[in-house]
Amino acid sequence: MEEQQTQYLFGIHPVTEAVKAGRKLDKVLFRQGIEGPQFRELMELLRNESIPFQFVPVERLNKVVRGAHQGVLAYISGIDYVPYEELIDTSLSTGTDPVIVILDGVSDVRNLGAIARTLECAGGSGIIVPAKGGAAINADAVKASAGALMRLSVSKVPNLKMAVYYMKQCGFRIIAVTEKVSRLIYDADMTGPCAFIMGSEGKGISQGMLDLADDKVAIPMSGEISSLNVSAAASVVLYEAVRQRKK
Repeated sequence: MEEQQTQYLFGIHPVTEAVKAGRKLDKVLFRQGIEGPQFRELMELLRNESIPFQFVPVERLNKVVRGAHQGVLAYISGIDYVPYEELIDTSLSTGTDPVIVILDGVSDVRNLGAIARTLECAGGSGIIVPAKGGAAINADAVKASAGALMRLSVSKVPNLKMAVYYMKQCGFRIIAVTEKVSRLIYDADMTGPCAFIMGSEGKGISQGMLDLADDKVAIPMSGEISSLNVSAAASVVLYEAVRQRKK
């Protein structure tokens, strides 16, 4: 999906200067085998700023940039991220019980966009995504969200568990939506500050995140197909929360 993004920088010096200037970067790709002092300086900057990076064959870089990319390609974020503490504190200050979605391993940008659209329509506060292993929040994701990603607060974190610990300290109820339990979404209390963990369709929610959840619930299934697309599942759960709050 990265190659479909339209905003990027290339070249080791421009990318280094962009990081120093505080530009929001989604990811940096390095050519496999790249070396040298400028590369090491950039690597240190990326680690300090918790910006994800990846080593890839040069052919992948060549698909995006023809010519002097110098083995470095950076994708510019389409939105401004906020620290998870700010997202959580702001959501609690609105006077209403906030709803936040945590995406654990959801890698498809269209699913991310669709979830954001539903969350915004349902009056949610924001989304928390992992810095690595999640969908890129790019032009495709913003388009799929119908602009909702520009309205919601979005936090990208190196460790989802740290965000969950903070939410629990702030009084949020953490609800994991998983097929691994018999308890249904209608049995969970969704009337206070809530955060819903949604996992990838292939692997689901990681065990570490499941262990942190205050409640684990499933969507009832009666058909031959035993699971919903993650964005459809998020819609069902979010509007059950809306129903309970309107009751």
